[in-house]
Amino acid sequence: MPKIELLNVSKQWGDFIAVDNLNMVIEDRDFVILLGPSGCGKTTTLRMIAGLETPTTGKITIDGVTVFDAEQNINLSAAKRDIGFLFQNYALWPHMTVFKNISFGLENLKWSKDEINRRVGEMLAMLKIENFASRYPSELSGGQQQRVAIARTLAPRPKVLFMDEPLSNLDAKLRSEMRIELKRLHADTDATFVYVTHDQLEAMTLATRVCLMKDGVLQQYDPPLTVYRSPKNFFVADFVGNPTMNFIPSDATLLDDGSIQLEFANLQARFVPNTPVDVVPQKTILGIRPEHLTITEEGRIATTVYSALPSGMETTVKVNLDGQLLSSVVFGAKDFPVDQAVNCTIEGDSICLFDELSSECVAIGRVELPNI
Repeated sequence: MPKIELLNVSKQWGDFIAVDNLNMVIEDRDFVILLGPSGCGKTTTLRMIAGLETPTTGKITIDGVTVFDAEQNINLSAAKRDIGFLFQNYALWPHMTVFKNISFGLENLKWSKDEINRRVGEMLAMLKIENFASRYPSELSGGQQQRVAIARTLAPRPKVLFMDEPLSNLDAKLRSEMRIELKRLHADTDATFVYVTHDQLEAMTLATRVCLMKDGVLQQYDPPLTVYRSPKNFFVADFVGNPTMNFIPSDATLLDDGSIQLEFANLQARFVPNTPVDVVPQKTILGIRPEHLTITEEGRIATTVYSALPSGMETTVKVNLDGQLLSSVVFGAKDFPVDQAVNCTIEGDSICLFDELSSECVAIGRVELPNI
């Protein structure tokens, strides 16, 4: 299985820059998810790697072979890149049975009949669709059609499997089930997956590494839990996580002992960075994940309940702190009356501090509140 490298890759149409100087390495057997809002350049990036879109500048290699180089005028077609592409609409042949849909590409590759029967049988078993071999796409559910599309794409044993929002046409329950199947499929095939989505839950649950983009520019490229716990900037912190991170404007002063004095919402606190920082801007934004804003009787932050949304396993509580609404997650089947007074505290050592001007994360650490 290959390693994919992108070096200074850009794509421009006139004055519009879809992808701007992208550098990234997709390691062998990675499950990389290209994540971001609509128009951020993620699908364009996928299509450039696959050979369906021609970059304006840069270089792309797959398994050590240069498949695109703007300076040397190299541009291998998609057919010569040994990749599989799973489209959003599945693109199954409606007049062919499931078996024929999977075998069709192998016949074009001049595989023998025995090889085709053996490989199609393997794909039917792997995707658990053996009972549907003689059915037509119109006789299948959305999830079954998606499995057939995956089987057809994997049948020729491509080096890389590209997927462009393959779950977007499914309902919420089926999407959840197919995420489980895709993660298992990645483990079973030992293949390299490159996957486009705007759904951060898919990215968090499926990826080995997340490539988060905004306006064609790479914002962060890390394992999903690193992106969640250590966001590089305000955009990353805000895009990943549901409920979203709480952001509280604060004034910061770096103290001689390396800690940071914070003033926010008529409160004073001490921020202790996990790693030393040399410079801290005065105007900062404190970033707190909802699970780290804990409602507890011993809490030192006085708030009132704005609303509560119990879901059984957990309850999302919106609290009012000095006119600002913040989210807290309470685990368990609990409810809170509107306007009830509750005390909160800030827990954990993955609290973020952002530069208000640049939006970059300047420190990650814990918050200590004074005794009252």
